[in-house]
Amino acid sequence: MVTDMNKKKVVVSLGHKALGHTTLEQLDAVKITAKALADLVEADYQLTITHSNGPQVSMIHKAMTELRRVYIDYTPAPMSVCSAMSQGYVGYDIQNALRSELLSRGISKPVSTILTQVTVDPYDEAFYAPTKKIGRYMSRDDADIEIKKGNYVAEEPGKGFLRVVAAPKPIDIVEIDTIRTLADADQVVIACGGGGIPVIPQNHNLKGASAVIEKDAIAGKLAAELRADILLILTGVSSVYTGFHTNKQAPLPSMNTEQAKAYIKDGEFEETTMLPKIEAAISYLDSNPDGKVIITSMDFVKDAIRGKAGTVIVA
Repeated sequence: MVTDMNKKKVVVSLGHKALGHTTLEQLDAVKITAKALADLVEADYQLTITHSNGPQVSMIHKAMTELRRVYIDYTPAPMSVCSAMSQGYVGYDIQNALRSELLSRGISKPVSTILTQVTVDPYDEAFYAPTKKIGRYMSRDDADIEIKKGNYVAEEPGKGFLRVVAAPKPIDIVEIDTIRTLADADQVVIACGGGGIPVIPQNHNLKGASAVIEKDAIAGKLAAELRADILLILTGVSSVYTGFHTNKQAPLPSMNTEQAKAYIKDGEFEETTMLPKIEAAISYLDSNPDGKVIITSMDFVKDAIRGKAGTVIVA
């Protein structure tokens, strides 16, 4: 079965709010998320879904590290393995919640999760200046052990030390042909979860990297690779704002990439929240100038897709 050529392809990028922070929170959150996603399927869009995994991969990393402390025979799980675990269990919850919601509306459509690897450059400058804090808070002694192993740590006053890993730029999505085949068959695909599992090609092997990939960066790349008509980025705010959290805060209903670059230059977007989303939008639109990016929250998906809410970015 091939997708109707008139059916629009949408890559949906889900933020933390769509998933919650714990296993129980996630079960509740994905039921709400599934309703918004089902609205899009019901409106006859083909969906490819990617998602964040910050709290989830931290929880897994913490659990595997503590397991090693209690049972010495277990080895600590590498970051790439933790990323794979998070993709599996987040995808499992999303696909089951969405399948259930679709069936309740009389829609029978396959929903599947693709364990996705993404290649990175071992010489990416991010490896020399890691910024992503993950895992449990550690004591000074535990932090020293991590440092001796060659890992980076950062102190948060009054709380302890956290492991810090790199966030290199994505190069290639290894399983892109599989994702594209399913999307072209009008199936719902969940892929590149948490930015993808970062790997480094070594001859015929893919070696897991001690890193994480920005979810927004991979969303832009995935949308570009699939030639998606729309990149829909769901976050915690209803639209993009200038002067965010100031008395001059104002929503931006629309902008083009040149205006977006000017706002970046003026420092309008917070470095760890909105800026990566705007950069992903620019990257996608540079590759696919006929596309459109919508940034909004879960509550406004229906209105945003009709141009009545959120922020629209075009080339």
